Amino acid sequence: MDQHLRESIIKKSEELFEKVVGYRQHLHKNPELSFQEFETMKYISEQLTKIGIPHETGVADTGIIGIICGDHHDSDQPYIGLRADIDALPILEQNNVPYISQNPGVMHACGHDVHSSVLLGAAEILFGMRNELKDPIKLIFQPGEEKNPGGASLMIKAGCLENPKVKEMYALHVFPDFEVGQVGTKEGIYMASCDEVYIDIIGKSGHGATPHETIDSILVGAEIILSLQQIVSRKCDPKIPCVLNFGHFEGLGTTNVVPEKVHIKGTFRTMNEEWRAKALKQIAKQAELIAEAHGAKAIVEISKGYPFLENDVELTRKFVKKANIWLGEENVHDLPIRLTAEDFSFYAQEIPTCFFRIGVRNQERGIVHGVHNAKFDIDHEALKTGMQMMVMACL
Repeated sequence: MDQHLRESIIKKSEELFEKVVGYRQHLHKNPELSFQEFETMKYISEQLTKIGIPHETGVADTGIIGIICGDHHDSDQPYIGLRADIDALPILEQNNVPYISQNPGVMHACGHDVHSSVLLGAAEILFGMRNELKDPIKLIFQPGEEKNPGGASLMIKAGCLENPKVKEMYALHVFPDFEVGQVGTKEGIYMASCDEVYIDIIGKSGHGATPHETIDSILVGAEIILSLQQIVSRKCDPKIPCVLNFGHFEGLGTTNVVPEKVHIKGTFRTMNEEWRAKALKQIAKQAELIAEAHGAKAIVEISKGYPFLENDVELTRKFVKKANIWLGEENVHDLPIRLTAEDFSFYAQEIPTCFFRIGVRNQERGIVHGVHNAKFDIDHEALKTGMQMMVMACL
């Protein structure tokens, strides 16, 4: 790697730092839920216009695609894609900071404000050196990462990987486990598929003192939950990571009332598409048969979510090699698999991708909370690392 170029990019990221902190603070103060990011789209568009980057808004309703192309790039030359997600979560923020969410009950608790700000900063650096780049760049600001069917799937349907064609893509994610200045990734399979399971049990309500005159939806629901766990423990190959978890069980009876209905909600995650399809069918069939055996009825709805995320081995190794030089090998980590999900996986189904994480933690300042936590925040120094890694990926 050219040392002069590296130093130039580091210097530029430091010059842009306060501006990018401003981006992050504005976005953090004004979060919007998945597929409702109209003001976020408008703000990002305004910043791209100020930089001078041509772009299109309204892709999949609230997405943005920007183009960075040098004078020497051919019209049919494939692009490198850089992606940031822009949506927030339905969480009431509990931080005491000047940039606390001004939209009560909505918060950038997963760092998408960071991702978008980093990409805006990286975009300005790349735009300034566009005539020195080997490959042109496509910027993808994507809505709805937090909600099925995943904004990535909608952006792909809207043609974000074509016209001009994207040959490879990178994305980053905040990682509160790492201190600022550290990054991590994993070649190959990294994150799980994610499907939502909804089960309604319809029985017969009645008095708690006369259970023989009821069809106990509570009992049926409990039996279904216990039974479905055996699909994972007894039907799944132990070599395949798999989780079935139920986080919602609602039966609105009382001490002496057996409710007619029970509502159950859960998640199914794995890293094998063949097993995924088989297990989802088994979940529905088993729930329906157990309910029927008790004289009840089970209505099962599976909301198909994201596929598992697989980083391209060659692309990821190339990224790690450059990151080792840039940050030092002690600051570049090989991450273990995890059963969280990420809709960046949709892009990985289509083209070679590398999904990596940047440290945002600062123990001394108390910036230690994980994502999806009402007290999540970052050390803004992480914005420099993010910008540099996004630019580095394109070199």
